[in-house]
Amino acid sequence: MGRVLIAVVVCLIAITPAFAEVRILSSGGGSVGGYLRFFSQLRQSGERIVIDGPCLSACTLVLSTIPRNRICVTGRAVLGFHAPRLIDQTGRTYASSEATRAVTASYPADVRAWIKRRGGLTQKVIFLRGPELASLYRRC
Repeated sequence: MGRVLIAVVVCLIAITPAFAEVRILSSGGGSVGGYLRFFSQLRQSGERIVIDGPCLSACTLVLSTIPRNRICVTGRAVLGFHAPRLIDQTGRTYASSEATRAVTASYPADVRAWIKRRGGLTQKVIFLRGPELASLYRRC
């Protein structure tokens, strides 16, 4: 009976789909829309997100999109936040206080508090890493 039970458990493990993980090794950011679409797909997939390097600018929206229990950080993880930059039809970039408020509000409360303690989102990048980051997100 013991061998049969072990065989059944092994078979169940073999046919149960394992959730994959997505590793962020280095992302300098980019179009907010592209990141939000990508993270939305990942949210629906159930995959775990491992931040294992720089996750800058729009990449930090992973914190707004993926449930906290599916995000972990390594010792190499660095999050870089700044105010969003909008681009007009002529290609010029400009700041928008409305967009900055919306992005700030999208982050989890403890991340918003960390941003606020550093003066809020501006054009200057602020970095969350090391023990401070590990106090907010679990280590992988």
